[in-house]
Order: sequence, then C-alpha cells, then structure tokens
Amino acid sequence: MLDAAALAKFRQDGYLFPIRVMSADDAARYRAALEAYEAEAGGPISGNLRHKTHLLFTWASEIAHNRAILDAVESILGPDILLWGSSFFIKEPHTTAYVSWHQDGTYWGLDGSDVVTAWVALADAPVESGAMRFWPQSHLKAQIPHQDTFAADNLLSRGQELAVEVPEDEGIDVPLKAGEMSLHHVLLVHGSKPNRSNDRRIGFALRYIPTRLAQTLTRDHATLVRGKDDFGHFTLEPRPAADLDEAAVAAHRAALDAQIAAVYAGTDKTEYRA
Repeated sequence: MLDAAALAKFRQDGYLFPIRVMSADDAARYRAALEAYEAEAGGPISGNLRHKTHLLFTWASEIAHNRAILDAVESILGPDILLWGSSFFIKEPHTTAYVSWHQDGTYWGLDGSDVVTAWVALADAPVESGAMRFWPQSHLKAQIPHQDTFAADNLLSRGQELAVEVPEDEGIDVPLKAGEMSLHHVLLVHGSKPNRSNDRRIGFALRYIPTRLAQTLTRDHATLVRGKDDFGHFTLEPRPAADLDEAAVAAHRAALDAQIAAVYAGTDKTEYRA
C-alpha cells in the first residue's frame, strides 16, 4: 500500500513513479508471452487486440490482477475496484510513433475523475525510447479542451491532443525499468515522443476505477479485480480460462463493442485503430 507521503504526492502532483511491481524476470516472462503470440500471428499486436487484452490472454489477466499494482491503486481508489480497460502502447525501435499531449478520460464517458492509470513497463523504457512525459499538477486544471487529429503515427484512439500548448520546460520525463510502473490521475496531461532506442518500448496501461463510477454513454463492461460491486453499473467480464479460447474471444468482442461505442462517440468508427 502507498504510505501517507506517497499518497500526498500523488494527490499534489497527479502521478507517482517508479514503483516496482514485479521482478525483471517476471517482466521478461510476460514480454516473451506477448512476443510468442506476435510471432505466431505474424506481426505486432494491433487494432482491437491491443485493447482489453486482459480478456484474451491469461498472462495479461495476471498482470491486471497483480497484487502490488492493486495494493497501490486501492490506496487511492478504495477497496472496491474495477478494471475498465487495458491497452498496449508499443513503440518499435527507431520509428515515428508518438503520443500527443492529452488527458486520458476525455472520450471515455465515465461520470467521475476518480480514475487511475497504471502504466507497466514490460521492457526498459529509458528517455530515448519515448518514455512518457507528465505535466505536473495539470490534473488540477480539470478537463481541458482537445481536438481530434487521427494522425497516422499517433498511438491514441482518436489522435487526440490538447487544444492548448504545454510549456516544454514544464514536462518531466518518466523513465522506467522493466517490471516498474507509474501511476497517474485521469486528468493529468501526458504524452511521449518517438522511440530512438534499439529496443521496443512495451507498456501495458491498466485503467482502474472505483465501482461507484458509471458509464454515461452506453452499457459498458469492466472486470472486478478487488472487493465487491454493489452498484451494477457495468456488465462484469470473465477472466480468460485459456489464451484466445472461444469464450474469451466472445467476451472480448462484446466488451470492445461497448467501449468503442463510448470512445468513438460522435464518429463513424467501429473498430480501434491499428
């Protein structure tokens, strides 16, 4: 659990890092599982498979239920926790993919800002790999207007970016070692630059919410990862019994349809971008 000083820092700055949540060996094991799938599939994980991946693979579900992650999240959100979503953010070496300055929850449709993203590094993420950058205390500015770009190299669902400039000298780098995570508030402005290193930058972003939050745009799905759900705002998702088994694929499809309806509300999109 986070101590009082760490919790105060999170509330003041909107983030915490680095937090060790697994060994480097465990991170390498999860990376190997991901890359074994990619080798079999013939290419990097992409599109819909990049999102809510915890519903498809037992190893991704293990990460989402990691005790060290949930202990830290419970310190912030309380004992009853849903996992609303998970997404892989992978940048290949020496490529142009980036993430524009944005706030996470701009298009999520959730009815509150008590949302925490745990960004788990499955490979070392030094600054030159395109590590995340945070704008400290920007979560105190509440919701900032965004504009959609759908830019080809932007890893975000809508290529969304702030409609205001972020002072470059106010951003801080968030380098992580494999097996470490950062935590950030849903309203904290963050982004990342392209990967100029010789290795992949592999991050698994987990979006945790308290069970009291609701979805305002659709009947949504989420996974109960700790405690109990006395509210019933979400259809609860099952854990996969085996990688990509029939039940897991069906649960993933239903959950993605609901999430896409929220994330792409007001557009004609029906699938996540590659």
